[in-house]
Amino acid sequence: MKKFFGEDFSWPLWPTDPNDSLTRPDFTFADSNAPINDLVIDDVQRARCFAFLAPKPNGRAALVLAGGGYTQLVVGKEGVEVALWLNSLGIHAFVLVHRFPSARVTDSERSGSQAPVDDAIEALRQIRARPDDLGIRSNGVGVVGLSSGGHLAATLVSEYPFEWRAPASPHANVSHRPDFVVIGYAPISTNATGRTVIPNKPPLPPPEKQSLYEAMQPDLQLMSSPPPTFIVYAANDAVVPVENAHRLHKAWLAKGGSAELHVFADAPHGFALRETALPVGQWPHLCARWLMGTFIVS
Repeated sequence: MKKFFGEDFSWPLWPTDPNDSLTRPDFTFADSNAPINDLVIDDVQRARCFAFLAPKPNGRAALVLAGGGYTQLVVGKEGVEVALWLNSLGIHAFVLVHRFPSARVTDSERSGSQAPVDDAIEALRQIRARPDDLGIRSNGVGVVGLSSGGHLAATLVSEYPFEWRAPASPHANVSHRPDFVVIGYAPISTNATGRTVIPNKPPLPPPEKQSLYEAMQPDLQLMSSPPPTFIVYAANDAVVPVENAHRLHKAWLAKGGSAELHVFADAPHGFALRETALPVGQWPHLCARWLMGTFIVS
């Protein structure tokens, strides 16, 4: 298959549905002529995982979940760039191009709201279940998620909604619980009805997206003894209220987990790895120290 992002290889997450029209591409770009690091995906028909291998691997790997509000994927800035940063730390990175919550489903009994969560669960399982060709430790697979990708990352350590029916998976016996978590400026629960910080905030379109935020409120559904996590936000984020950071941090500690929280006074939403002129530009270095000192060399 054509390489889109300079990845080492990629694979489809799910078997091809016999009713699926293969005339449509797996995904489309908002601007296919944009540089790789600025590519944005505006539609996903079939989920796919893209592998970026570290030149000097240390046995660890991370699933990378880009943001985009569940209606786009900022796959260059918050996917590829993050993957290459992880590679520089010796971590194999796997960028997930997941489906969006929408009415487009192949199974009428399954809500389109759960598609991103099911994709993330399956991707982490498949990374952990890979053969030993990449030398990935079974207990060394984490997740890095920014913006809506951070919300999606948090769902991997949250209770799966009882009203959802999980899709069949050949890897169902493989744990999808990450061994470490990095979450940045994510809307954890302030989009849910009754939990907003903006009075009279209207539901988010499309309805399946709002339903996802209603069904998955990670600070309320967090599993016991969650893995160590690194959390980074901006206090003046105009898109995602910093209250999300405090809710997530409080929940993590209450459930017996270890969480390092960094809230920078000033940064735009979506700062990712690019705001090097502001103090928030230090967060990748702080996170690298956290990873290296706590997990990677242990």
